[in-house]
Amino acid sequence: MLKRFALLLSVAMLAAFAVTAAPVSANGGSDAVRGARCVVAGVKFLASNGLLVKAALRQVDYDTIDSDGGGDAGLINADLPTPAFLPLGEVIRLHFTNPELFDWCNT
Repeated sequence: MLKRFALLLSVAMLAAFAVTAAPVSANGGSDAVRGARCVVAGVKFLASNGLLVKAALRQVDYDTIDSDGGGDAGLINADLPTPAFLPLGEVIRLHFTNPELFDWCNT
């Protein structure tokens, strides 16, 4: 349980860092807020599917939930290589820079 709490705390800290590191745009920082909401939605998706710990340990093959044609057929709208075991920090960063890639960010 302590290990899981430490992992969740690490994810939260990584998300907070991403929010503070996100560039403030001319629209008053709403891009950072949108990115933060996108990260929260992504973490909820991982947690509700039992993937949060695996994602933090770089054990999620994101290719299994992408759209292989780069369209919008998967939960991740990109054509990722096989396999696609991405660092969680990189995935979180993409929620800020390219939220259109994630279905949970466009609802």
